[in-house]
Amino acid sequence: MTIERDLSASALSLTGLGGVSRRACLVSLATPAAWLLAPAQAHAGSQLEEPLMDSVRTALTSAIANQAPPEPEFFTTEARIHYLRWLGTMSDRLRRRKPEWEVRRDFLQTVWYESKRAGLDVSLVMGLIQVESAFRKFAVSSVGARGYMQVMPFWTRVIGDGDPGKLFHMQTNLRFGCVILRHYIDRERGDLFMALGRYNGSRGRSPYPDAVFGAQRNWQFSEKPAAA
Repeated sequence: MTIERDLSASALSLTGLGGVSRRACLVSLATPAAWLLAPAQAHAGSQLEEPLMDSVRTALTSAIANQAPPEPEFFTTEARIHYLRWLGTMSDRLRRRKPEWEVRRDFLQTVWYESKRAGLDVSLVMGLIQVESAFRKFAVSSVGARGYMQVMPFWTRVIGDGDPGKLFHMQTNLRFGCVILRHYIDRERGDLFMALGRYNGSRGRSPYPDAVFGAQRNWQFSEKPAAA
């Protein structure tokens, strides 16, 4: 499946929950040191178990069966060049945390794919991963959240076979995290501040969203994407 088809499907299955609108949330603030100066910890809060739309359930279930990193496809040369430039830039920034090129490439490729699939800003997802797990695949928080995006184990009971170990699989974790975040953004009618609080279990409080917005600046890419 191509990224372009995934985006079309995502518009129906992920971003169309109730047909809500998206509201831009532009925040300018200092990076909160309490979150970003302790990379050895995992900062996930207690996400709440709640009913899911069938479309969200389907999107999460399909990730469990995928073992290899997704291969993005492009309809134009310009779109592919843009992606490769993004990949090179992000690879340089991530080198200290993930020294092996193949590991960095597979991780970034999957983050890009799953972010686009869910209709999310890739830099926002990268910022969230930095705050949640400091890019550690096997991170576990004090409340039991797991992996890169610190997904709570109850999601595997809701979606899969109840095996929380699957949350350490890269694409499964990133698919779950991106789809859950998209679900929360739609529940909050596009309000990123409130959606991030819901993701962390601290809805309405500022430290976690502020930390993610601050970390997001580390992963922004200046080149405008070419039309696909």
